[in-house]
Order: sequence, then structure tokens, then C-alpha cells
Amino acid sequence: MVARISRPAKTAMQSGQAKARRWMLDYEPASAKTTEPLMGWTSTSDTQAQVRLFFETREEAIAYAERKGLEYRVIEPKEKTPKTVSYSENFKFGRVGTWTH
Repeated sequence: MVARISRPAKTAMQSGQAKARRWMLDYEPASAKTTEPLMGWTSTSDTQAQVRLFFETREEAIAYAERKGLEYRVIEPKEKTPKTVSYSENFKFGRVGTWTH
């Protein structure tokens, strides 16, 4: 069973960076999910899919995986560079987009 070490993405309701800096170790699914025919509930026989461990740094997560003898894969986060735009950019001469007001 292969463990994935990654940083989870922020939720849509989260504007800060509070829980986005932690690293998470979870397991790749070993079996596909099935739909129960009577009620339509989704189930799986893979109990490792419920395990999520959080660490402060990537090195701590890697050390844990190596200490437990787990095969792991590190997924590096995609860092976004914020585009800094001032308010005056909305009114500058030669603006590409149309001003709607």
C-alpha cells in the first residue's frame, strides 16, 4: 500500500492559511468504492482510506513513513504567486478590458 504525503488545498470557505501549511499522510485506495444496491450508499472494504495523519513539516511525514516501513510518494504543492494589482489599475489609460460603470 502506497502512502501519499502532500499538503491539502484550502477549502472554499477558508481565506487564511491556518490549516493549509500542515502536511498530510494518507493512503492511496487499494480497492474501488462500490454502491450498495438497496440504499445506494457508497462503501469500500479498504479501511486504510479513513486514515489521515497530519504533520508540521514534510520531513516529519517522511521520517514517519520510513520508520513504519511504508512505501511513500511525495506530492509537492503548486505554489501560486499572487498578482499584485493596485486599485488605480482599474482606471488607467490604455486598459485592455472595458470599464462597466
